[in-house]
Amino acid sequence: MKTMRILVMSVALSLSMSAMCQTTAQMKAKQAKTVLKEKASKDARKEAKKMEKEGWQVSPGALPLEKQLDRAYMYALDIDDDMNPVYFLGEGKTIGENYDAARMQATELARLEIVRSISSEATSLIDNMVGNKQMGSEEAATMTTMLSESKTISSQKLGRVMVAVEAFRVLPNKNREVLVRLAAKSADIKEIAKNAIREEMEKRGMKMSEQTREMLSK
Repeated sequence: MKTMRILVMSVALSLSMSAMCQTTAQMKAKQAKTVLKEKASKDARKEAKKMEKEGWQVSPGALPLEKQLDRAYMYALDIDDDMNPVYFLGEGKTIGENYDAARMQATELARLEIVRSISSEATSLIDNMVGNKQMGSEEAATMTTMLSESKTISSQKLGRVMVAVEAFRVLPNKNREVLVRLAAKSADIKEIAKNAIREEMEKRGMKMSEQTREMLSK
């Protein structure tokens, strides 16, 4: 009897979870339809019109170009309560004989542009450490140089990024030119920058004060 009761409860729980997943999927589908029906911003429509005249198009099944550009604008304009950007954006554009190869190269270029944001964030953190007398100016200059020359900061450490825009055009010689715009959360960028500084300091045997440890762990 007890076994039967457990079995019934398990089946009921399974059905309940299945229903919840189905409801979530339906909600996402409804939201997607709503987004498609919403009109893109004026700037996005204007840029899309210009790009389409230049031959840019999107792959079958992808969001219309104006909707993708609208999404990129939203990423670019999103700020937190302290008026800091919520996302860092990177753009890559390259030409290849086939679409997939060109897309991969353009994506990597966009990721590398975001990596430069990590380097800038790391430099800003080091400047703050100098200002708070947690690091000397000569030591800071050495650290900045080490970070620029090391592989501590790389596109592979970015992890998940959002594709804001992906478009292509066919050139007269039949090659494909691909444009990719990516967005990465600024919170993730700051965390990578902190980890890079921490790793380099530990690697070089540089002393880390309690205040520095606390700043790099926030």
